[in-house]
Amino acid sequence: MMKKVVVEQFGGIEQLQLRTMELPEPDPGDVRVRVMSIGMNHADLMARQGKYRLSSGDPPFTPGIEAGGVIDAVGRDVKDRKPGQRVVVSPDAPRIDAGARGGTYATHYFCSPKQTYVAPAALPDQQLGTLWLAFLTAWGCLIWKHGGIKPGTFVAMPAASSAVALAAAQIVNRHGGITIGMTTSADKVARLREMPQCDYDHIIVTRDPSGQTCPWHKDIKRITNDHGVDVFFDAVAAGEYLESEIRSLAQHGTIHIYGLLGQAGKVDVTPLIRKHGTMRGWALTELIAAGHEAFDPGCRHILDGFADGSYRQHIDQVFKLDGVRHAQETMEQGKHIGKLVIVP
Repeated sequence: MMKKVVVEQFGGIEQLQLRTMELPEPDPGDVRVRVMSIGMNHADLMARQGKYRLSSGDPPFTPGIEAGGVIDAVGRDVKDRKPGQRVVVSPDAPRIDAGARGGTYATHYFCSPKQTYVAPAALPDQQLGTLWLAFLTAWGCLIWKHGGIKPGTFVAMPAASSAVALAAAQIVNRHGGITIGMTTSADKVARLREMPQCDYDHIIVTRDPSGQTCPWHKDIKRITNDHGVDVFFDAVAAGEYLESEIRSLAQHGTIHIYGLLGQAGKVDVTPLIRKHGTMRGWALTELIAAGHEAFDPGCRHILDGFADGSYRQHIDQVFKLDGVRHAQETMEQGKHIGKLVIVP
């Protein structure tokens, strides 16, 4: 038997239903992966709420865009994969715009062998399904789209406790950049500093204990010796916060916006003109849409980084598949650091 989560209609966590069914055999050209870990992402919540149909389509559907596990069956025409191999499911496999056959919140996943990457031995089972949203989002933006990070480049990452920002810091450091983590909570600074997965050269706090915005642009000025930030890799990007980013930008600097966690508001872009700066939107879907030849180098780079120990993933909490409602409720609260994972 296999189990999978189904969203019957858009709405709250009560719409997440766990279904049990007969376990199918793979089609002749497919593999069947016994899922060992599922990376949770805000896209999963948005899909459930009807705000990310690019990922989900219309109900009923199974959420989830990351997974990894062990191949437990192969179709008769499959030559280059075999049962027992630990694999990471390719980032394009669960996406509806790439012809996906359903999301990854399940005990088993079916896909083409070309949509799997053999996992390095150093990658723990619990992390097989946690890589792409964090590391490939960062690599795709900073290396593929931005054109790389030169040694000495100042790169600032708001939402420093997020899995994406933590991954970005590791990628930037591997390319010789100088990393600045930005967080709203002073309490998170000590927790971040204790983590071996934290690669920030500097961490600044953007709010005081009362929740009011700090003049954090002064910290940026001090850290960069008046140079400013060359690249913001930003999940906040709104209102007063975005204005401060523009104010803190170096000449010819770039703000890459991949999220909208901030409160919307008016933004004065005048300094952007004076600094010859750039603001660009970013989503991993752009890299996926560019095809396998575009994202494959990033996938292999990331797996190589885990193989040699230069890349590491922090797992904050682990949930069972039958606890999916509690898992998504926890993610909505936003108190975690790093990655939340479902283990079937």
